[in-house]
Amino acid sequence: MFFKKFVISLIGVGSVVIVGLSIISPDQFSKLGEIENVFKDPEPVNSLSGRIGIDGPILVVKIDDTRAAHPQAGLEDADVVYIEQVEGGLTRIAAVFSSKIPAVIGPVRSARISDIEILEQFGRVAFAYSGAQKKLLTVIAAANLENLGAQRQSREIYSNDPLRSAPTAMMLQAQALMQKVKEQQLPVAISKSAGWNFAESFDTGTAIVSAKVSWPANSYDAVWSSTEKRWLLSHSGVANLAANGTHLGASTFVIQIVSITPSEYGDKFGGVTPFTATVGSGRGYILRDGKYIAALWERATPDVGTSWKTTSGEEIPFAAGQIWIALTDKEPVFTPIPSKSPADAPSATAK
Repeated sequence: MFFKKFVISLIGVGSVVIVGLSIISPDQFSKLGEIENVFKDPEPVNSLSGRIGIDGPILVVKIDDTRAAHPQAGLEDADVVYIEQVEGGLTRIAAVFSSKIPAVIGPVRSARISDIEILEQFGRVAFAYSGAQKKLLTVIAAANLENLGAQRQSREIYSNDPLRSAPTAMMLQAQALMQKVKEQQLPVAISKSAGWNFAESFDTGTAIVSAKVSWPANSYDAVWSSTEKRWLLSHSGVANLAANGTHLGASTFVIQIVSITPSEYGDKFGGVTPFTATVGSGRGYILRDGKYIAALWERATPDVGTSWKTTSGEEIPFAAGQIWIALTDKEPVFTPIPSKSPADAPSATAK
């Protein structure tokens, strides 16, 4: 008797469900899916780059930027990439990783005095580099950095790539290094806002095809890709490809006009190391969405981030994605979008 009642109840419930489904249109099914998505946990967004990814411990790696160093490995996974001037007018990279740590990063090169000031805004980062001038090593040791240079680590963490030639052969086994950071519970900062915010769009700006940024012995070109929605980069006139074949590029490309002056440090060949000042205020340009925006930057003290506003004082949001910041004292050259030729029209004297 009980079984018979149970079956009758199931039939009744099933009938109600069938009737209910029959009066729901396909559009309403779609709306039900939208309602369901509202209750799903949102994907984590990295505070430095605004792209999908966790806020994790910050790793900063100094990477060679000469022609011999290309293609570079792991750079496609950086949240923020700084281009800074070094001896002889060449450039070097300081790559900031947080949302994702690739297996291999490099080629790794030595630190410079400008790194101390640039990186302080991020807190106590894990700092990976291949060495430094002797008197600079004491400055690094005293700075608010977790000093993880090659001179302090094993060859299992800093190893030479047999397919590369010195001095551009040293590669960082980054995941192994960050596992050591975790196991030793080193006090490495977790990523947080660095002074800029994000938005899907920003109406202000001048449409351009590309921008060229220069240093005495190097240059970068940023060409807008409407299909990829990012600035594809070239290094010294050559497409800037990562070791895995990815064309490196930025959702937001920042050109920060700074003061670059000689420092008391130098390289072993007698070259004077320049110092790039990133604390204070100045001008620059924010490139996003195929446009450039004339901007003003401000960073009051070394331990705070850098804010960007229009010349009229409105905050400029970045586009979510990888950010490249070119630190230079030279004005960029912008290539405007070609104007369309007007349609042929009869002259005033035509009859």
